[in-house]
Amino acid sequence: MRIIKRICVSLLLLTVTACSPFFPGLETPTATLSSLQVLPGNTIVPTFEIGLNISNPNRVPLKLDGMTYVVYLEGEPVLRGLTNQLPVIAAYGEGEVLIQARPDVFSTINLFTRWLNQPGDVFNYSFEAQLDVGRFMPKINIVRSGELFLTQTDR
Repeated sequence: MRIIKRICVSLLLLTVTACSPFFPGLETPTATLSSLQVLPGNTIVPTFEIGLNISNPNRVPLKLDGMTYVVYLEGEPVLRGLTNQLPVIAAYGEGEVLIQARPDVFSTINLFTRWLNQPGDVFNYSFEAQLDVGRFMPKINIVRSGELFLTQTDR
């Protein structure tokens, strides 16, 4: 029985190390916001359509199996969603992705309450996404953050 276990472990290690050249480390793709609109609907909570331009800096195409994403304002997760309707992003290419997101009502209420108690002109935002490129590859994390200014200032 020990011999069978050793053979199985050896074969597993051989398979993993033999396949490693086929899965080289991928550079992180970039995502830029290309559009944002509110979709028409009959619900109280609006649905947003977010357009993302994803750039692939790798020499292999990215076949995206799925994507999860969250938009934070002042640390509150105000929009979140997921999709499995994604294009293949060509090697050294770009692809347009349209995703739909709905607000997290409780987080939005928390954010609005905090803003009423401590009004400000600047909101910190963060967009975090995980791209799933397949079972044998680690998920690719994309994080974009910055500030949204509510008033026009000379900068």
